[in-house]
Amino acid sequence: MQAVDERVKGAFAGRYELERELGCGGAATVYLAEDLKHGRKVAVKVLRPEVAAALGAERFLQEISIAAGLSHPHILPLHDSGEVQGFLYYVMPYVEGDSLRARIDRERQLPLEEAVRIACDVAEALDSAHRHGVIHRDVKPENILFQDGHAAVADFGVARSATRSGGTWRTDPGIVVGTPEYMSPEACAGEGDLDARSDQYALGCVCYEMLAGHPPFAAATPQAVVARHLADAVPPLTTVRPDVPTNVARAVLKALAKAPADRFSSLQTFADALRAAAADQEEAVARSVAVLPFANLGGIPEDEVLSDGLTDEIIGALTRLEGLRVASRTSVFTYKGKSQDVRSIGAQLHVRSALEGSVQRAGGRLRVSVRLVGVRDGYLLWSERYDRELRDVFAIQDEIAQNVARALRVILSDEERRALARVPTREVGAYECYLRGRQFFRQTRKKSLQFAREMFQRAIAIDPGYALAWAGVADCCSLLNMYYPDSETDLGLADEASAKALALVPELPEAHAARGFALWRMKRVDEAVSEFETAARLDPTQFEARYFHARLCFHEGRLERAAELFEEAARARENPEARFFAAQACAALGRKAEAEAAYRRALHVVLQHLELNPDDSRAATVCAVSLCRLGDRDAGLSWAERARGIDPDDPGVIYNVACLYALEGRADDAIDCLEQAVRAGFGHKDWIAHDPDLDALREHPRFKTIAWHG
Repeated sequence: MQAVDERVKGAFAGRYELERELGCGGAATVYLAEDLKHGRKVAVKVLRPEVAAALGAERFLQEISIAAGLSHPHILPLHDSGEVQGFLYYVMPYVEGDSLRARIDRERQLPLEEAVRIACDVAEALDSAHRHGVIHRDVKPENILFQDGHAAVADFGVARSATRSGGTWRTDPGIVVGTPEYMSPEACAGEGDLDARSDQYALGCVCYEMLAGHPPFAAATPQAVVARHLADAVPPLTTVRPDVPTNVARAVLKALAKAPADRFSSLQTFADALRAAAADQEEAVARSVAVLPFANLGGIPEDEVLSDGLTDEIIGALTRLEGLRVASRTSVFTYKGKSQDVRSIGAQLHVRSALEGSVQRAGGRLRVSVRLVGVRDGYLLWSERYDRELRDVFAIQDEIAQNVARALRVILSDEERRALARVPTREVGAYECYLRGRQFFRQTRKKSLQFAREMFQRAIAIDPGYALAWAGVADCCSLLNMYYPDSETDLGLADEASAKALALVPELPEAHAARGFALWRMKRVDEAVSEFETAARLDPTQFEARYFHARLCFHEGRLERAAELFEEAARARENPEARFFAAQACAALGRKAEAEAAYRRALHVVLQHLELNPDDSRAATVCAVSLCRLGDRDAGLSWAERARGIDPDDPGVIYNVACLYALEGRADDAIDCLEQAVRAGFGHKDWIAHDPDLDALREHPRFKTIAWHG
């Protein structure tokens, strides 16, 4: 507890009993005090001497009298103001509740409904002040308090009257006033005339922070923050927090326009836009679901692939239904094996319903129990138990997806019904091999890809007409060729398997995506792009087509298109590498603010992934690089060491760590890793020769030797 300066305390004796300091900012120190005349707790704000000197007592008292006349449910009123023994002060009610700053610090990202409600409360308070000729000029979370459950704007005490200069607040040109993270570009530039749209920009910054967990612009110094407001584009909110509705993000972006003329005409208009966007989202959220990982009731480890696979398949089937929003696999699998109330999970995932299930196998029979629950009230929306032959697993998946859609009042098109009813194979053994192959494939390590290819090939041996398994073989071989090109056999098999998948099912999106990937590796770029685009057209939720198309564009130097496709891929599936490469593409384009936001999102996603897959060394390298890009060098290098410890012989992992060491100035460690990667089979001599991450090493004699022999 900060003691009250005795000189200040003495100055107010007899009128206010100053008890303790509540806070200290750039303009004033705030004290909790007892109003001796009225017997109530108040907050007394005493201007700092330099601020008081700049304003002058007469000017301050004249202007604060205008602010004292403001009356609005969401404006904290002024009780008193004056000068005493050289101290300029003003008095407001003492609010015992949180400030918005405390809530953001505690919760980081606020729920959408809460953020919109708070922003609208503040917008309407500011709009009322503007109509009375007063702007705030220091809107920030610290000045937004919660009183009786509603937001109230404080600190109008040093706002300037806007009535005396034709609707604008005028200060001396070149003087910068405000808190850097929330200052409009015109305030940052020290322009002489500011109007109500400067407050709008500040509220846009606050709204962005409530949703993203941080302001749109941050930097090491106030001067650097100011420079970013003036020059940098606002990082897209949906990059930082993908569940923010497009219309909400668009409204916030408009409030944050660099030019005042491009913002909303008033803060009431901004509030109306936010409410309309949130109402649209409310309707959409009503049809949203999280498919939680199905429990393996039999307890047999080998059956885990079936319970996880059933969860994956239902997520995939529901994701393809227009009008239904489905929580990502990455998000829902963080709850696997955890005992948590479904209502809490629903709130965290921003969905209105959750599908819980269990799987138990006994010989050739399968029991699947499912229940769809409304997460707000915990009411049961639908439940069913299926006791079937194991070979009926696809029919069970179809019925579950259709019943979930029906319970959530989603109307299925004829094509969606046909898609749900398609059976990729009649052989359960082939299906189980395929599911196991997908598990290995997600890890993208050399051994895992080899195991995945083996499982897909086993599936084909059981059912030669299994097109998805042929596509899986092709993808494994293409990835092995991309990361570990030690055999031309891989590329030949990728060509053969992808062509076979297409011949079996010409309209299969996964087959077109696999064919595109194989064609790219064979340097038939135009044909590859055509196949990727066909896959995306056939299935708007297809991840691989967008991700590998993005990788192709990145490799070809088409960075704008790569950034778009990585973002599309990440929306189709919340994937750590897609998020990471989206950030790299933004960085390569010189979009610093957007890249920083994208690296933050990538870090969030990869940490979720690593919670479930702590042995994923490639994910660990993504985590390491993301941390370093965000300025946490020590943590990043620690994750790099962890990646090497997880898989010390994987050449791709070792190479990625070498690149990170090079970028962080650890040249000897980087070259040691490069030598080790080459010895382990890293065969991309052209990567080593041209990778910009290694530019700092190019004059090193050992590097030239590695590049020559690579």
